[in-house]
Amino acid sequence: MKVLNLYFSSTGNTVKVAHKIDEAIRETGHQVETIRITPNTEVDILPYDCVFLGSGVYEWLPGEAVIRLLTKLRRQYADGGEIKPTAPRRSGKKAIVYCTYGGCHTGVNEAIPTTKYMAQLFDHLGYDVVAEWHLIGEYHGKLAKLSTIGRLGDIQGRPNDADLREVAEKVKGIIQV
Repeated sequence: MKVLNLYFSSTGNTVKVAHKIDEAIRETGHQVETIRITPNTEVDILPYDCVFLGSGVYEWLPGEAVIRLLTKLRRQYADGGEIKPTAPRRSGKKAIVYCTYGGCHTGVNEAIPTTKYMAQLFDHLGYDVVAEWHLIGEYHGKLAKLSTIGRLGDIQGRPNDADLREVAEKVKGIIQV
């Protein structure tokens, strides 16, 4: 299985998850290409059987670099005829989208639009979106105080070891199927 692990992280929360995904895939005996998304990232996802895509949540959406990459890929694949009416399924292709979020106002409801947004390119390309994960991540910098006063309670140190163990188990379950 050819696996791609794409992620964007500005605070370090999502990179922790991306590294755990990479580690778990390698433990299953598969190779994985892990790429941190930057404003200049160039990637073709179609050669991959399984794609993980992760980002932090920024005003209910993925990071700007992720939005730019998904927009560029959507245009490229639409122009190349890869996005077809009714989005026919591509046999053996699957995607997992995930985000890290603080949710100080409305909890996971702040994160759901991010994974829905990221999943759309894969769905339009005919990938089976097998999972959308929402992982709690602490706030950093000037927003750090929100890690203790929000709707989710004290989220300092998240994602923590328990969160990352759960990610690893989920990854192994998906990859070994």
